[in-house]
Amino acid sequence: MPEASEPKSKSKPKTQTGKFDLATGLGIVLAFAGILGGLLIEGGKIKDVLQFTAFLIVMGGTVGAVLIATPLPVVKGAGKRLMGVFVSSPPSFLVLIQELVAYATKARKSGLVGLEEDAQASADTFLKKTLMLAVDGTDLQDLRKMIEIDIELEEHHGEAEAKVFEAAGGFAPTIGIIGAVLGLIQVMKNLGNIDEVGHGIAVSFVATVYGVGLANLLFLPAAAKIKSAVHLETRRKEMILEAVCGIIEGLNPKLIHAKLEGFAHGEEPAKQKTAKREDKQAAGAPAGA
Repeated sequence: MPEASEPKSKSKPKTQTGKFDLATGLGIVLAFAGILGGLLIEGGKIKDVLQFTAFLIVMGGTVGAVLIATPLPVVKGAGKRLMGVFVSSPPSFLVLIQELVAYATKARKSGLVGLEEDAQASADTFLKKTLMLAVDGTDLQDLRKMIEIDIELEEHHGEAEAKVFEAAGGFAPTIGIIGAVLGLIQVMKNLGNIDEVGHGIAVSFVATVYGVGLANLLFLPAAAKIKSAVHLETRRKEMILEAVCGIIEGLNPKLIHAKLEGFAHGEEPAKQKTAKREDKQAAGAPAGA
């Protein structure tokens, strides 16, 4: 393992910008292409399922039910997390491992106090807090308990916010049935005109489509992706905690690196990504180039 360079405390940390989640975008395209494509193949028209009234009933009823069932602060937190379903910035565990090993290397040379400036300069709030507790001489067991409580609470909050969308996924189909029944009530008023009856029945069932569609194409998938992001963030924090505890114990940086490698399971190193990209470009190059 190459020796990690010491962190530069005076340099400004780079902020990680979010990128559009390709999996979410591809999933939405495939889902709508399949559903609307099937409708068109069967001779239907897209305007047949475009009913603002049905959408208003389902969306309004679902949001209302969620607000009744969930405290408002949790609903607000869930709303903020929804953006992460479409735009995400997953952490690079391998890059973080190199940073933590660099802290361990510096601590072996100049002691824990030497990390104070680096901790203050860190843009990562959790890393900054954990390092500062170590620099302040907090007992190892006390530090571990405090940080584990923080991790557990944050994970609990994240899962509670994911459950908001799970609840919406449960309410939406039922609200859709209510919308269908309301539509059928209006149909019953026009039984004398058979053409109006057929049209009214078709329109009334659009609410059911909206309810089931929103539940299975938006709410439940969003809840699953938020949970996945919460678990990933929990793993990142656990890795930081293990690294800082190793630094306090005075473990060799190489040993700390070996302990942390398991947290990056499945992540491809940047060098391998670059090599694969170059191989693809070389394979696509014309002969004799």
